[in-house]
Amino acid sequence: MLSKLSIAVVGAGITGLWQAFTHARAGHRVRLVERSSEPFAACASRLAAAMIAPECEAEGAPPIVRDLGRESISLWRDAYPATVVNGTLVVAPPRDSADLTRFAQMTERHKVLAAQCLAKLEPDLAGRFERGLFYPDEAHVVATEALRWLLSQARALGIATEFGHSFQPHGEDVIIDCRGIGSRQDLPSLRGVRGERILIQSRELGLSRPVRLLHPRQSIYIVPQGNGRYVIGASLLEREDDIPMTVKSALDLLGSAYALHPAFGEASILDMGAGIRPAFPDNIPRAIIEDGGKTIRVNGTYRHGFLLAPALAKAVAGFLSDGRRDSPLFDSPNA
Repeated sequence: MLSKLSIAVVGAGITGLWQAFTHARAGHRVRLVERSSEPFAACASRLAAAMIAPECEAEGAPPIVRDLGRESISLWRDAYPATVVNGTLVVAPPRDSADLTRFAQMTERHKVLAAQCLAKLEPDLAGRFERGLFYPDEAHVVATEALRWLLSQARALGIATEFGHSFQPHGEDVIIDCRGIGSRQDLPSLRGVRGERILIQSRELGLSRPVRLLHPRQSIYIVPQGNGRYVIGASLLEREDDIPMTVKSALDLLGSAYALHPAFGEASILDMGAGIRPAFPDNIPRAIIEDGGKTIRVNGTYRHGFLLAPALAKAVAGFLSDGRRDSPLFDSPNA
């Protein structure tokens, strides 16, 4: 393969930004093209809770997601100074302690905390839960801030950015398609999965890490964003519309937040949103090589965009460097 390539990355969500950033750092000439005129306006990434939580995701995801997610934590920490590594706390109401036991059995690298230790870790939750699971190595970022940083770094590296344009090839050596659900015409097995989240602000609570509440009505995660802001999310719906959030979804998310701590009942709702995430049938992302390596379609990140985007970029970088396809991400998607 050529040592230095001209590369077009199509799509400027979290997947496309990591691709552009990684390949520009490797010395390739990169052009980033995005159809929306305003950065991040049309990408689901802007709505993400942006947890880098491979251990917790292993509860419902294949082992490959956990393994590559562990790799991504290091990549985030090495690249992005604002990566927060405070771990993740998982709790459940006393009546649902069996759910916490099941979660522990399906995951690794956690510590079981008794009520006293849990209170030291998150003082605002003192007295509310009998025990919890702490995953100390997990991380999170603020989605919009991380997206802006990646874009600024891309531009600083000399990447040509084109917003508000449909992609037209300019004779590049490689085209990397990161359009998400916009690539369905080229990837027929791709489907859209709706994700919803609420952004709130509380003057009464000061959580310092993501907290996952296992709840029979609606399990949720609450992720601190700084300045008293929190993202509440977890709803995944097998629907492809991006209409505003329904009353039922909002009630489920807010009700579960209230169950975590009643002080959330006094929080201000800043924003509600829904986005469409791309997924293959097995919910595992792929880097699909076409045209002898001239086209690479990176897609299907499901709910794991921030978790797996760095690992996907590293895998593609290895292929561009010396043709390596040792990553399982290069498997063909299920039909």
